[in-house]
Amino acid sequence: MIQTSNLSKTYNKKTVLKIEELDIPKGQSFGLVGNNGAGKTTYFSLLLDLINPSTGFIKNNEIQVNLSEDWKPFTSAFIDESFLIGYLTPEEYFYFIGELRGRNKADVDALLAQFEDFFHGEILGQKKYLRDLSKGNQKKAGIVAALIGDPDVIILDEPFANLDPTTQIRLKNIIKELAEKRGVTVLISSHDLLHVTDVCERIVVLEKGEIVKDLVTSDATLKELEAHFSGTESA
Repeated sequence: MIQTSNLSKTYNKKTVLKIEELDIPKGQSFGLVGNNGAGKTTYFSLLLDLINPSTGFIKNNEIQVNLSEDWKPFTSAFIDESFLIGYLTPEEYFYFIGELRGRNKADVDALLAQFEDFFHGEILGQKKYLRDLSKGNQKKAGIVAALIGDPDVIILDEPFANLDPTTQIRLKNIIKELAEKRGVTVLISSHDLLHVTDVCERIVVLEKGEIVKDLVTSDATLKELEAHFSGTESA
């Protein structure tokens, strides 16, 4: 589904990302972990054509993302609050995204009804602009907006940050449903090793822009990741 080849990004002669090869098959729940500055957001930004690669390319369903926009109809993402439109209410924003995705108001309402528990009565009907919501509620709105239009690829950057424990559990169930039952390719970056090992069937570790681990998730994965990041990993 997603193919990365000889990809690099350099700023002022400093290479912040260098991935020779990375293939993510359709329907995989894929986790990207690493410390700050490891290159996680840079990779997602390249995947979404928000920045240009210095070398190489990423293909999404055989479409090179920096040469064509044909990948956009089946791909969605929520990276941060910049993806929102602050002067709209959540409802206005959802309907706007629905129009972009070819969905009418009734379609959007039907989708939103599935996420009442996730919204926890804090998003819809509040007569608030998105800019006035808490960080956590902005994230809830952005994540659900990314689901409008039944995308085949969903990219979420730090989706668990700023969410309370109840909402984190609900989000994990949403992600598992998308990948396991609907065959959606879900890419997640996270600092939360526990959550990412719980929802992702594969985890790649980035360090200084390069892949240092590529793991199929198992019962031992969390301990392996903790040992890696704590520096106690055996040689």
